[in-house]
Amino acid sequence: METLGRILRLWRVQAYLDLLFLTQDARRAGTYVVSDLIITVATFAATLLIAERFGGIGEWSKPQVVFMLGYGLTAHGLLDVFFGYNVKFISRRIGRGQLDHTLLRPHSIATGLLTEGFTPFSGFTALAPGLGLMAWAAGQIGLAVTPTWLALLVVQLVASGAVVLSFHFIWGTLAFWAPRGAEELSSSTNRMLDQLRQFPLDGVGPAVRSGLMTVLPVGFAAWYPCRALLGLEGSAASLALTPLAGLLFVGLATFAFRRGLAHYARTGSSRYSDFGHRR
Repeated sequence: METLGRILRLWRVQAYLDLLFLTQDARRAGTYVVSDLIITVATFAATLLIAERFGGIGEWSKPQVVFMLGYGLTAHGLLDVFFGYNVKFISRRIGRGQLDHTLLRPHSIATGLLTEGFTPFSGFTALAPGLGLMAWAAGQIGLAVTPTWLALLVVQLVASGAVVLSFHFIWGTLAFWAPRGAEELSSSTNRMLDQLRQFPLDGVGPAVRSGLMTVLPVGFAAWYPCRALLGLEGSAASLALTPLAGLLFVGLATFAFRRGLAHYARTGSSRYSDFGHRR
């Protein structure tokens, strides 16, 4: 309970700093929000236009595709809200030597990573459209939105976010050994994951699909949990697969980060840049 209380207090502080960031310069805040909204719309516009032109994609109807897009944006938006300021892109903090800021603070690294990126005001630009798309699609599909279904939706969203965040951390920890190169490599893998999560994977072969559920876990970012939530898998057990994958990826990310941190304790950082760090 003491740790939870500390996390809530730190979230309150970070929320205040985020609000201060937006309100201290109205022009900059407006530019930031508008540009983020444009980028967000651009990420799903192509898939949405394809679904509109052909009435769906493969066995997915247009409302089902919209639901998947909304789900992916919502999961992405939750990560932006809770892990902004390059906590999600941990390779940047490690590669730029900014992890030292976290190490110097009087709480654990886990508490720092859980709270330093909380941006409830500036990080909403993907969350709001995502929730809107899901709500519209649920009405078009005629989903029975019960409290149980909503609880399952929350569990799936948290699990998808855990998979994506863990994937970022697994690649990001390479920056402990190669600060500059790993930062660029991690950015490329993150971009690939964000781009591929917008399309249903039903039409790809079993081998490719297996790779997109393990090596590059695109399937757990939106496609598979949406199949389970919409009843396309035909089995209630399918609702457990994404949470299990989330636990597995969190374990792998924790192992990789601890190994990297042990190396960092011996070598330290070979460079420092304050770019992207909130002061």
